[in-house]
Amino acid sequence: MTHDHSLIVTDTDLQRLERVVEQYGNARNAELVEQLESELARAVVTSSSTIPRDVVTMNSTVVYEDEEAGETREVTLVYPKDANSDAGRISILAPVGSALLGLSVGQTVEWPLPQGRTRRLRIIAVPYQPEAAGHFHL
Repeated sequence: MTHDHSLIVTDTDLQRLERVVEQYGNARNAELVEQLESELARAVVTSSSTIPRDVVTMNSTVVYEDEEAGETREVTLVYPKDANSDAGRISILAPVGSALLGLSVGQTVEWPLPQGRTRRLRIIAVPYQPEAAGHFHL
């Protein structure tokens, strides 16, 4: 995986995601949890009240482009229990979910997918971020 970005997470998201790692860190999810742990370990942590409005946080809606496929998609990044891919609610434990966390508009990441494939994703917009909307309880 290659990064041309810094990763920013809120202190609240970090605490909640550490619980996700504990809860879902079994053999079935080991690789996905490991990817998330790796991202969290290198994150710059900030308060919910000071995170920039264009950063993808938990429960944010994000528009991204898969640069290889040329496809644009809008999804909401959620905790595993709230995931519903048909409704565009992508789990933080899904490969693309871990890839999006902490990115800001204009940043890209090359992210590994199953079977040795990779995807280069670019953030186009963050139409909804809970912190920017004052929804700190989400």
